Amino acid sequence: QVQLVESGGGLVQPGGSLRLSCTVSINSFSVTTMGWYRQAPGKEREMVATITGAGYTNYAGSVKGRFTISRENDREMVYLQMNSLKPEDTAVYYCNRPSRAAQNLAWGQGTQVTVSS
Repeated sequence: QVQLVESGGGLVQPGGSLRLSCTVSINSFSVTTMGWYRQAPGKEREMVATITGAGYTNYAGSVKGRFTISRENDREMVYLQMNSLKPEDTAVYYCNRPSRAAQNLAWGQGTQVTVSS
């Protein structure tokens, strides 16, 4: 059974930082592309960042230069370092495989990030 468990969210002031973690239980994790997604109330879920097993990354324009996605293949973990947070970053953040996200499958519970003063 696929397991995706996100953690690390919370309340932070604008300009602050958070690091999200995703514990992954997926076969062949080290060669599986992973991504972070987010969904704000009233909006569709959007891709935030992706990273291939080899470490190649891609970011949404709205977070590029502020967020960094990384992974530790030996620990089957994916991270999202979020700096210079803005109120518009407020959302529930999820990790998932892009191949499954595209089919709206395999979503976990996510972790809430709230950026507010």
